[in-house]
Amino acid sequence: MKTNRRQFISTTVAGGLAATFPLSSCSPNDPVIPPTALRDNYEKLDQILKQPVFKKEEFTSPVIIETIELLRYKNNFLCRVRSKDGAVGISVGHGSIRTLYPIFTNLIQPFFINKDARDLDLIMERVYIYRLNFRLSGLALGIPLATLEFAILDMMGHIAEKSMGQLIGNIHHPDVEVYQATEYRDKPVEESMELISRDVGENNARALKIKVGGLMFETEDLHALAPPGRTETMIPLVRKTFGDDMVLYADANGFYSVDEAIRAGKLLEEYNYQFFEEPVPFHWYEETKQVADALSIPVAGGEQEFSLHGFRWLIANNGLQIVQPDIYYFGGMIRSMKVAWMAQAFGKSCTPHMSGGDLGFLYMMHFVSALPNAMPHHEFKGFRTNIVFECKTSPLQSVNGVVKVPTGPGSGVDIDPDFMEKFQTIHAD
Repeated sequence: MKTNRRQFISTTVAGGLAATFPLSSCSPNDPVIPPTALRDNYEKLDQILKQPVFKKEEFTSPVIIETIELLRYKNNFLCRVRSKDGAVGISVGHGSIRTLYPIFTNLIQPFFINKDARDLDLIMERVYIYRLNFRLSGLALGIPLATLEFAILDMMGHIAEKSMGQLIGNIHHPDVEVYQATEYRDKPVEESMELISRDVGENNARALKIKVGGLMFETEDLHALAPPGRTETMIPLVRKTFGDDMVLYADANGFYSVDEAIRAGKLLEEYNYQFFEEPVPFHWYEETKQVADALSIPVAGGEQEFSLHGFRWLIANNGLQIVQPDIYYFGGMIRSMKVAWMAQAFGKSCTPHMSGGDLGFLYMMHFVSALPNAMPHHEFKGFRTNIVFECKTSPLQSVNGVVKVPTGPGSGVDIDPDFMEKFQTIHAD
């Protein structure tokens, strides 16, 4: 049975959302969202964006941020925040912060000092204005900002004795079922299949995502399934290898033109894949919508998206059926939860993109634990990490593809003190 992307659309708004703007490549007979319906969609989303995410009501007294430290040991980064009352929170930075730490120390860290952490929603908005930080929108700003937000959530979780997930929502998913994310698009089919089978076996995954096409602009010919014939071979072969019970997803990383994305999407539909991620370059909003309108397989996206307003357009115009904010790239859990809430209001699902980071899997699970409209499976790339830590409330192991979310305060893990002694503070220029 083929997946129907319309299943992801709320029946209360399906009539308005199923239609599209007329585009230059669309025929005159294509349906159009009436202007009044589109206006209503935007108004509904704007009301959602005004709603606070962080549960400020859990704290009766101010929590003033006194110090913020970015710590480094080789290519490992930690962020440590401390309140004036002595509460401490720690997070692990994404690996890319090794090139972005001047943004953290010069453009983000100073803004948070002496702020009341209970106002985290407002702080996360206003930091974009501070020193014109909005000019750095994207992972350049998002990764440092998320690193600091995670540390603050860890600190606040210890104060309130709540997990990160409990501070940004209600716990809907104490256990998270993962899908095995794989790469290998540059390797021959036989070698790719060996590596994919290895990864699936290591984590007992019951869901799998493969790469189709090539990387964005990797080849001269964007109108070919590249390497030649590989995608046409891989899509049916993966289904045959893992059988009908394996849930399969596919990611093009923005490789295709509209016509080729539709052609690849039809093949994915034939073999019952459950979503098609980034079929065209992420910032091609109208083209993404054209692909979504032409296919029954749900179209997913958001890994590279850096704007709440961009997600707003894609949701209001029904360009995506599944939103995938990256909680590091997008600047943290609060902004990402706003995206999830917008999607939920229109009957759409959310599954965060996981870009890695030494404890990226941990933050992903806390975010998913509070998602009201979570997908059945969530991206996972393994437990490998350089960070030495202890988790008392979860073994952090995949059992038949399911991982228990830690229930301790904050992140639920304790970084080894001896390991932390190896780190040195990075100072602003």
